[in-house]
Amino acid sequence: MQTTVGEFLFTRLRQAGVSDVIGVPGDFNLNLLEQIEDMEGIRFVGACNELNAAYAADGYARRRGIGALLTTYGVGELSALCGIAGANSEHLPVFSIGGAPPLFATQNRFRLHHSLADGDFDNMLLSMAPFTATAVHIDSTNAVEEIDRALHLCLRKQRPVHVQVPSDVSHLRIEAPDTPFDIRMPPSDAERLEAALAHVQDKLASATRPAILTDMDADRYGLIDGLRALAHRGHIPYAQLPTAKALLDENDPLFLGTYAGAASSADVRERIESADFLLITSPRFIESNSGNFTAQLPFESVVDVRNHRVTVGPDYYEGVVGAELLERLVDAIPQRNVANTVADAAERAPAEQDAGEPSDVLTHARLWPRMARFVRSGDVVIAEAGTSNIGLSAQRLPADTAYVASNIWGAIGYTLPALFGSLLAAPERRHLLFIGDGSFQLTAQELSSILRYDQRPIIVLIDNAGYTIERYILGMERAYNDIAAWDYARLPQVFQSDAKMVSYHASTHGELEDALTRIESSDQGAFLILKLDPKDAPAGLKTFGPAIADFDYGPTGPRNP
Repeated sequence: MQTTVGEFLFTRLRQAGVSDVIGVPGDFNLNLLEQIEDMEGIRFVGACNELNAAYAADGYARRRGIGALLTTYGVGELSALCGIAGANSEHLPVFSIGGAPPLFATQNRFRLHHSLADGDFDNMLLSMAPFTATAVHIDSTNAVEEIDRALHLCLRKQRPVHVQVPSDVSHLRIEAPDTPFDIRMPPSDAERLEAALAHVQDKLASATRPAILTDMDADRYGLIDGLRALAHRGHIPYAQLPTAKALLDENDPLFLGTYAGAASSADVRERIESADFLLITSPRFIESNSGNFTAQLPFESVVDVRNHRVTVGPDYYEGVVGAELLERLVDAIPQRNVANTVADAAERAPAEQDAGEPSDVLTHARLWPRMARFVRSGDVVIAEAGTSNIGLSAQRLPADTAYVASNIWGAIGYTLPALFGSLLAAPERRHLLFIGDGSFQLTAQELSSILRYDQRPIIVLIDNAGYTIERYILGMERAYNDIAAWDYARLPQVFQSDAKMVSYHASTHGELEDALTRIESSDQGAFLILKLDPKDAPAGLKTFGPAIADFDYGPTGPRNP
């Protein structure tokens, strides 16, 4: 069929599940924006800057299965690069589009704005390449093949891709297929699937201490349903890495807890490291989720289920789709009717906190268990790197909670724009954001976009005068960990004079209870500012900070007194 390059691009994105392209206008992409305006089922959503737009596309991808980003050449692309790198680090499919200068200008090496004025137009694409599954410059001769190839890579590799579209190319007419884009993963090699299944089945049948350990790729590659079914059919206990929080029910009797090497509880560590059948989902151990690289998985017992490969100990089975293997394995193994381990689970559950007095000042020790009880099944909980993520990581959340954190990339400021993108992708779900004041100040502008699109999240801001996690690493009393004192509660009306979002303050536990009661009974967005002591922190952070100082600075380096 005859269509234009831009229409083909946005039709393919729409067929892959994108209904919102997030970005910032620029002269080299306004032509593309005009084409979006004329299309049904897809729209452009403006963000305040390109970094925020990239974070929002990341949040969108976590709920919708793919996100789309639109920037302009040079200044826009490089401004978004941190967010694109984060999506790569966190294994998220973000389809990034860069409006590029017209072909005649780049081919003749014109000296243009948004460039280095040296006639080099390869440098921007080369800058994107290390952080994407592909970075490609298209024209009318390769648009169909390269757009489809990039989209397949984005979905199958669960990585960002970047496509540059010259400004004089998007309206050129091309011949394109009229068949819809096929988002399905190519099926397994039949022989390799049977061989892997037989090997895994034999290994599981002979095991007396099987276990499952999840990491984030269980979510990225559609393995959650299969893992849940396998755990329950085989009565196999499971643990999670900190980077896989709440992917499987944390309140199920089969849930062991969180595994992080030497930072794990003794019973969880022993159960995982002594398993004679340990099914894992390609864990990526960094210092913070491995107890500073003390994780020791039993190699000969490991079955690693990935997107298109399964390994059993030292044996590789290429071309085996992990989700297909799990489905076949669940059907193949007998149902085990083992007495429930509810009592064991109850013993592992956190002890009830002392209720204290309503007039008691807010403390992290009591705050985070209370916030975990505020979360409902089905909520999307977004936790900023540092205090909020560490505080919530120690809590058990209800079943079917979607927990969002940038655990590996760890860029502060990520979560407010990610909230915006996640709400665009799943407006029917209640969203709760927990963010520190330092992180909030990095990307605060995107609160205006949340208000602009009448989104109604619950934003909980920890107002403790600076970077608490950094204070516990180094500089507890230093001014470099301080930030400006903002009047946060007034920001909704500053950004939008008729904003319906309601601000609440709490500095005591009684005030917190009152605010939560009012928030529960309201259908408006909530901005809850919690005042805490700058030197107070969750217990996990108090341990994490000095450990990072030891790792980073060496035996003769600086330390907190």
